[in-house]
Amino acid sequence: MLHKISSGFLAIGVALALAGCGGGGGGGDSSAPGAGSSAGSAGSQTPTLAAASTVADGATLGTENWQAGSTSTGGTGQAVGSLNCAVAGNTYTYTHLSIYENGTLLALPTNIGTVQPTLAAPKGCVYPLNTVDESGKIRMDVTSNATYTLGQFFAVWGQPLSTTNVAGLQASNVTVYVNNGGTLTQYTGDLASLVLPPKGEVTIMLGTPLAQIPTYTWSDPPAFNTTPITLTYGGTVGTTVHWPDGNTATGGSGADVDGLVCATGMANTFHVHAHLAIVYNGQWMQLPGAIGIPQSCYYEMHTHDHTGIIHIEAFSLKTFTLGQFFDIWGEPLTSTNVAGLTGNIVAYINDNGEARRYMGDLRAIQLISHRDITLQIGTPAVSTLATYSWYEPQ
Repeated sequence: MLHKISSGFLAIGVALALAGCGGGGGGGDSSAPGAGSSAGSAGSQTPTLAAASTVADGATLGTENWQAGSTSTGGTGQAVGSLNCAVAGNTYTYTHLSIYENGTLLALPTNIGTVQPTLAAPKGCVYPLNTVDESGKIRMDVTSNATYTLGQFFAVWGQPLSTTNVAGLQASNVTVYVNNGGTLTQYTGDLASLVLPPKGEVTIMLGTPLAQIPTYTWSDPPAFNTTPITLTYGGTVGTTVHWPDGNTATGGSGADVDGLVCATGMANTFHVHAHLAIVYNGQWMQLPGAIGIPQSCYYEMHTHDHTGIIHIEAFSLKTFTLGQFFDIWGEPLTSTNVAGLTGNIVAYINDNGEARRYMGDLRAIQLISHRDITLQIGTPAVSTLATYSWYEPQ
């Protein structure tokens, strides 16, 4: 249950450039960081830089080879060198990392440097270096002109990094190139000391080298709106009423749904909020109230009003997903159908200023503290993303 509102919320409207985001391979200094030699002086086998390919932020690049997240020897919440795990900052940039094994691109795992919520820390935490998808982008928190190294990222990941072993891949030779502002430079120094170039690209090649190194231009998420929306308990966000309040006939009526119980009183052992915005053909739809609240009980996920806030009040810590919420509601959620609204669907996720397009299974989106989810259905495209300042449950 909501008890107190802090500051405003961002609506879909006027554009504000997303801090630190831009096209891959551009920006930054004109020379690659660290020791290295010019790509033009490395001999006849020196690769060239390919023309940039446009890639949607959130896409998967490469073949999956590693499990998601940090390993048990990486960042699991403790300090890793000088890097601490904390709530994500709202100012960040990125660098891009490609790892090739004998010419095959391997997908960098999602959720490196991300620690899931616990009862003691319901928001979880992230390291200043983290990944949110399998695009190869490494999100870098921007604080006090901090610079980060490849060695720090591998330490957070919990994977080895040497001239013969990169994340468990053995090779007799490892070749590294840095593309910074369109200048391709071979890096020949200590791999752990390679400074990650903001908006630049690092390519690691194990075994057979590439003759041409790909580079990318990113299709970034919409920018944030500058006009905040203030939420009030019992209020309304959205312009269009489409669904009645409460669950549908196929939704939760008191029995367990996807392992989530319906109790006579709301539990506060684990109590967080997420937000869902549904935009259909340019109209912001009002999310119904009383979803997950049949007459007899409260489900562990529910809504109280038309603000779009999803309350998660549970007896124990679990994984809560958007698919579970729609099952409690009794509405479909697929790649082409959101609660009966059909068309091309684009999903965006924002975690405290870390916004990205989500390209996976919509049902698998986790509902974590203060996560903002926007589902765009049909046209026109969302021009700006809404975000929200949250008040805490008491």
